[in-house]
Amino acid sequence: MPNARIDRRTLFRTLFGGSAALGLAAAWDAQRTDAAQVGPKDNIKVTKIETFVLRNSWVFVKVSTDAGITGWGEMLKDDAKACAAGALEVGDYLIGQDPLRVVFHWQAIHRGAFYRGGPIKTAISSGIDQALWDITGKAYGVPVYKLMGGPTRDRVRVYGTVNAANGVNAMKVQLRGGTRIPFKYNEGQKMVDEVTERFKALREKQPGVDIGVEFHGAIQPPTAMVMMKALEPYSPWFYEEVVQALNIELMAELAKKTHIPLATGERIFTKWGFKDILEKRAAMILQPDVCYAGGITELKIIAGMAESYYTPLAPHNPQGPCSLAASLQIAAAIPNFLSQERGDNEYTNLLAKPLPPIVNGHRPLLTDPGLGITIDENKLKAEVGEPRPYLPQFDGDDGSVIDW
Repeated sequence: MPNARIDRRTLFRTLFGGSAALGLAAAWDAQRTDAAQVGPKDNIKVTKIETFVLRNSWVFVKVSTDAGITGWGEMLKDDAKACAAGALEVGDYLIGQDPLRVVFHWQAIHRGAFYRGGPIKTAISSGIDQALWDITGKAYGVPVYKLMGGPTRDRVRVYGTVNAANGVNAMKVQLRGGTRIPFKYNEGQKMVDEVTERFKALREKQPGVDIGVEFHGAIQPPTAMVMMKALEPYSPWFYEEVVQALNIELMAELAKKTHIPLATGERIFTKWGFKDILEKRAAMILQPDVCYAGGITELKIIAGMAESYYTPLAPHNPQGPCSLAASLQIAAAIPNFLSQERGDNEYTNLLAKPLPPIVNGHRPLLTDPGLGITIDENKLKAEVGEPRPYLPQFDGDDGSVIDW
């Protein structure tokens, strides 16, 4: 006959009897409340999925369970409404399921679709994945990185706004001339000189600061090649998205023309997208976005692939607190981490509890369970509204469409 399941209260009552048993069980439950919220054999099910689109176009997903534990995640902001609607459709599969089977659910959501990948579908998987890891960490009373083998570092370097008070000494700038960004197929010498002089002045103003250069995929290859050479004497930290990632062969060709590391990844999805980047040596720094490259589950795998090529990760982060917190969990769990974009954002308008303060340019590891943050749902709901649109950009000279 199979053994009947015995819960903790029954076990204590059997061993110690009466009130003593109830006292010990209560003590155990109190201890569990402070750390793990469920036991390893407790049943827990997803009961609800909700989405929130903010006026700044950030998209949040909230997953609730019958154990009272909720998880939060973020998704792609460019197609905010589509992502929010798509996450709700995942409820047809996920509601009623055990949320702690995070990797299983990633596979089911990704492979259960006939058409796989792409920005919207992968963003939906990414947000759900973050929320499930958040639930799992809270269930066991530990931050996510402790479920992935423990921390690989004691603190996380960040880049954003250079600040003597907190020690942030790394930043990124987008290339710009006197009146506009360079976007024409073959910019003239005047634009090249303007961009170079601006960067030279910044370098002289910020000695000892690491400065990444953002091409943003908006600069066409002939111009990108000239700009890369012109900026080399001023020691950029990296060149980001020198061209659109749609043509990896071209990016790899440009990578061979400079000694400055190329970085890319914010428009690339899943392990399969990054496979070609690594194999063709199109970049020496990967910048996957946890909100649309596949979530925590996928970034951990991408990091493992990159490690075999001695390539670090600097996760992309133009979004909100879940994006940063999930990225910080990855930073704490992988050996090949470089620096966290906008890791100095504080998000006080959305968090119930402040992030640990940056010291000497590094953010301490998050120690609270799950993603390590607490969303203030009232503050978040106050920001809900019609998302900011992403509109096409045009050349002022001839009216043609340009990249931005």
